[in-house]
Amino acid sequence: QVQLVESGGGLVQPGGSLTLSCAASGSIFSVRTMGWYRQAPGQDRELVATITAGGVTKYADTVKGRFTISRHNAENTITLQMNSLKPEDTAVYYCNANIATTMWEGGPYWGRGTQVTVSS
Repeated sequence: QVQLVESGGGLVQPGGSLTLSCAASGSIFSVRTMGWYRQAPGQDRELVATITAGGVTKYADTVKGRFTISRHNAENTITLQMNSLKPEDTAVYYCNANIATTMWEGGPYWGRGTQVTVSS
């Protein structure tokens, strides 16, 4: 079994910062791309940022310059540093990882999500 566990969500005022973390554990052969997605009420889940095993990053246009994704391969963890937060960043943030459980098997895994609320 593979688990992704997120932490770090909460309530923050506009302009503030939060850091989200995600740790992958379990029967892991290798971890490929990891990333963060978010879903606001009544909206579809959308990509926030991803990072490959080699450190190549991708960001949604709405968060470029404000959010930074980083990765610690030895620990199978990623973090999302979120600065200059806006009310429209309010959403449940989900960790995602493409994980190989054997040399021939694997797939995408999701965490349960962590709530981020930006409000004064």
